[in-house]
Order: sequence, then structure tokens, then C-alpha cells
Amino acid sequence: MTETIYSGLKQLGGATRLPESPDQAELERVQNPQADVAYNVRFTVPEFTSLCPMTGQPDFAHLVIDYMPGDWLVESKSLKLYLGSFRNHGAFHEDCTVSIGRRLAGFLKPRWLRIGGYWYPRGGMPIDVFWQTGPMPEAVWIPDQGVPPYRGRG
Repeated sequence: MTETIYSGLKQLGGATRLPESPDQAELERVQNPQADVAYNVRFTVPEFTSLCPMTGQPDFAHLVIDYMPGDWLVESKSLKLYLGSFRNHGAFHEDCTVSIGRRLAGFLKPRWLRIGGYWYPRGGMPIDVFWQTGPMPEAVWIPDQGVPPYRGRG
């Protein structure tokens, strides 16, 4: 069989189990065949879940991850499994959001990355968390994340 940039992937195309924790989740990446072009990649995760570290109750968020790839692209199934591994992970909203951004930035070494964590209310108050690796680049179109502030019923 001919070697391709996809040859080393272990999770794509086969049955995989949800990792027990984010630390056990294995992110995978492939070489970016368009590394000479500045462009943005967006992942929208409207049903992200984790657990409150104090009560064990579920927390829900809408995550938006934007990144300008350098030499690497994240393989989306491995990203889905990594994000799903937070389902049984207890951490505050700030820790979850920033940890995801930092792990992706460290693993992919993108030109730029940002994550917006739009968390649904806990204790009657929504918490939104934003993190990015540096100033927003001017060389590429990066649209607004499109998530309005939480309004409840009012």
C-alpha cells in the first residue's frame, strides 16, 4: 500500500471507544497539504459536556475553536473523541476551555488559535471563557464566532 499523509492515523475508519479522561485521549494530526496558504479552520461544538468538580453535576457549553494551520491539521475524529472525554471530567469552565486551547496549540503548533467557551448557566449565571495564542492575524478572514450572549427568557 502507498504511504500517504493519512497512513499513520489509528482512530479514523475503525471502531474507537471514548477515552476515560482528557489525559488518556490521543489527538492525531496530519501534514497540512496547504501549509503555504493562510486560512482559518473552525470547529463548532454545540453540545460539549463536562462535570462540575465540586458537585459532579453536568455542565454544558457551546465551544468554537478557530485555528490557522501551520504544518499540521488536527484529525477531526481524534478531536471529537478528545472533547468527548471531558464528559466524565470534573473541572471549572475556565480550566476546561483554556486546557483545550493550550493542548491543541501545543500539539499542532498553528500560526494562531483561539477558543471561545460559551457555557450555559451554573448557579443562574453563564460563564464565557476566551483564550487565544496571540493577536488575531490580519492575513486571513476570521469571522465572528456567532454565539450571542446568553439571554435566558428575558
